[in-house]
Amino acid sequence: MSLDSVVYAFRDGQSPESIQISFPALTLEQIYGAITFYLGHRRMIDEYLKEGEAKYEAMRKASREKNPELYERLARFREALSRS
Repeated sequence: MSLDSVVYAFRDGQSPESIQISFPALTLEQIYGAITFYLGHRRMIDEYLKEGEAKYEAMRKASREKNPELYERLARFREALSRS
């Protein structure tokens, strides 16, 4: 389980107890520790998360450019599901 997952859940407003339900492999002590670490190093961790999001977005964009037909089929499938 990554610090990222706990931080995203915490930033989304989840309580430590609800985070534990989502990630049962973690103890409450570990979750509170991760939140405490985040709060003590917020600027650094927010920057780290922002960099990770930018890398993910670049990879997603490259994948879409490399496989446009696949993404078009996925879009049509999602649209068909939403009409059902």
